Amino acid sequence: MLAATWEEHATNLANAEEQCISSALENIAKKEAIDLQQEAFVVVGRDTRQSSEKLVQTVIDGVTILGGKYHDYGLLTTPQLHYMVCCRNTLGQYGTATEEGYYKKLAEAFMNLIKEVSSSTHFPRCLIVDGANGIGALKLKELQHYIQKEFLFSIFNDGTSGKLNYLCGADFVKVQQKPPQGIQMKPNEMCCSFDGDADRIVFYYNDSNGHFHLLDGDKIATLISTFIKELLIKANVDLPVAVIQTAYANGSSTHYLEDIMKVPVHCVKTGVKHLHHKALESDIGVYFEANGHGTVLFSKTAEEKIRSQLKNGSKEEKKAAAMLQYTIDLINQTVGDAISDMLVIEAILVIKGLSVQEWDAIYTDLPSRQLKVKVADRCVITTTDAERNAVTPPGLQVQIDNLVKKYRFSRAFVRPSGTEDIVRVYAEADTQENADTLAYEVSLAVYQMAGGIGEKPNPPH
Repeated sequence: MLAATWEEHATNLANAEEQCISSALENIAKKEAIDLQQEAFVVVGRDTRQSSEKLVQTVIDGVTILGGKYHDYGLLTTPQLHYMVCCRNTLGQYGTATEEGYYKKLAEAFMNLIKEVSSSTHFPRCLIVDGANGIGALKLKELQHYIQKEFLFSIFNDGTSGKLNYLCGADFVKVQQKPPQGIQMKPNEMCCSFDGDADRIVFYYNDSNGHFHLLDGDKIATLISTFIKELLIKANVDLPVAVIQTAYANGSSTHYLEDIMKVPVHCVKTGVKHLHHKALESDIGVYFEANGHGTVLFSKTAEEKIRSQLKNGSKEEKKAAAMLQYTIDLINQTVGDAISDMLVIEAILVIKGLSVQEWDAIYTDLPSRQLKVKVADRCVITTTDAERNAVTPPGLQVQIDNLVKKYRFSRAFVRPSGTEDIVRVYAEADTQENADTLAYEVSLAVYQMAGGIGEKPNPPH
C-alpha cells in the first residue's frame, strides 16, 4: 500500500513536463534518501483489457531506460501482483513469488483449515461465482485444480463473452441491490461477485420468496473478526482484535461488533489506504469497506504469540492456534483479495456449520439510501470526524442533526466527491421509507446551503 507521503511524489511526477522528468526523479530520491546505486527491480502484471499490453510495455521500457530490472508475470489479478511484490521483498518468507506458489499457499491453508470438519460435512461444496468478465474468473479456474476435491465453483461472467463489469460484478450488485445478469441462482443458494480486477467481493442469495439478500463488506468483516476472536479465546492467546470501518458501514454492524462481540471499531476516512494504515496499528486489524474491499493484518507480535502457543499450549489450545495459523496463511495481507476472501468465508462457514441464511441473520442491516447532489464547487463542503460531520458551510451540520432527530435509529452524513463537483449523501433509519426521506431532506439542505446547481433533489414518493 502506497504510503501517504509518496502520493505527493506520484502527483509531481505525473504532472512533470517531459524535459523535467529526470529532475523530478532526482528530487524524489533526494527527499527519500534513496541509494541510487542499489539495483532496482520492478514486478509487472496486467489484466485482460486490450490496453494492458501496451501499458505494460511502456512500464518495461521506462524501467529498462533507467537501468532497472523487471519480471513480467503476464496476466495477474491485482492482489496476485501485490502478493508477488511482498514475496520478493520478504525474500520468500511470505511465500513463493510464482502463480503456483500463490495457488498452493491458499489451497494448502484452506484444506488444512477445514480438514477437522470435512469428514462430517458433505463435500465437495459448490459456490456460484460472478467473475465480472474480468481477470478474477480466469485465475479462479486455475485455482480450481488445487482444491477440486474440497470446494467447487460454478463461474459465470467468465470473460468468454460480455463486457468487463457490465451489468455484473461486485459494484453492480452492491449499488443496484440485485443479482448480476448472466448468472443462474436457485433459492437460498450462496453466490458471490468479484469486481473486475478481483480485489473486491460481495456475497448474496435469493430467499425462498425470491427476495434478494446482500452480504457486503460489513457482514464479511463481522464474520471474520468473530471467528478470529473465538479462536484466540480457545487458543488462550491474549491479542486484541480491532475492526476498521468507514462512515458507510451499516450502523447495525458497528452496534453488533461493539456491543455484542465487544470488539473495538475505528472509523476512518473513505478509501482503502486509510483503512489499511489504521489496521496496521492493531495486533490484529480487520478492515473492509462496505463495497467488499478488505483484508486482515496480523502484527509480528501476533504471529509470534500464535506460533508460540502451537508449541507450548495444551492439546485444545494447540488445535486452535493451528487454525489461527492456517487462517493467517489463507488471508492475503497485502491487499483486499476476492479469491482469498472467498476461501476464508467458505472455510469459516464450514467450520461453524453456518448456512448463508444463518450468517445473514447474525444482525439485520438498517435500511439506508445514498444520493448525489450536483454543486458548483465541491470544495465548499469540508468535513471532520472521519467525514461524519460537516465543518463548512456553516450551519449545514446543525441542519443535518435536526433532520436526523426526526427518525429512529437514524444517522446521516455528507462528503464531497474526490473527482467531480458532487456531494455524496448517506442516510440510515429504522425503515426504508424513513431512510429515503431523510436522504432527500439532507440532499435538499446541501442543495440550498452548499451551492447546488441543476434540478433540485426530488422527494422519494
